Amino acid sequence: MERLGMITIGQAPRMDVAPILEKYLHGRAELLQAGVLDGMTKEFIEQNLFPEENDYVLTSRLTTGESVIMSREKIKPILQQKINDLENKGIKSILLLCTGVFPGLTTESAYLIEPDHIIPPTVKALVGHRRFGVIVPLPEQKTNLKPKYSPYELNPSFAVASPYEGDKESFVHAANELKDNVDVILLDCMGYTEQARDIVANTTGLPVILSNAIMAKLVAELV
Repeated sequence: MERLGMITIGQAPRMDVAPILEKYLHGRAELLQAGVLDGMTKEFIEQNLFPEENDYVLTSRLTTGESVIMSREKIKPILQQKINDLENKGIKSILLLCTGVFPGLTTESAYLIEPDHIIPPTVKALVGHRRFGVIVPLPEQKTNLKPKYSPYELNPSFAVASPYEGDKESFVHAANELKDNVDVILLDCMGYTEQARDIVANTTGLPVILSNAIMAKLVAELV
């Protein structure tokens, strides 16, 4: 069976979101997981990878269930090494389990699937000229994710709810913040789950796009 490499910017295995991908990959590909933060303690991450002022900020999950915040530039060399490691194992397709923007990642011959290259144009095709809302994990991302959408003439309204805090009320609050101002909502993080989508959809009565589900459906057509 074909193998699909999947790299989380947190720690593997991702028991929260891997089942979503495996549902669509079933019978098509075996999922081989790796994590940028594998083997690191939360203390080490906070001391060495924490964002500085004006850094591009990211968040992900540890295998303990805890969440961490990181600087993109600090984790990027580690991410590139993880890509190299999977390619050296013979993996031909590698999915980055993050919707953030990572300029300059490379492979020798493997196909690197970067959600930030795929989700914005796909969402544009789905949304058309309707009003568009985005829920993100961190307040800082309301600003630093705007440039991801502007080339597609999308000017989303943003709200914040972390997929890693286990707080249903934050999703209800974010949904209520958006529901009267948008027609379609995207959960813009690969850490959001189908349960989160259900909360937002039930609160707003609107279509809600789940980033990891749309990527899983598309990737399943490639393997």
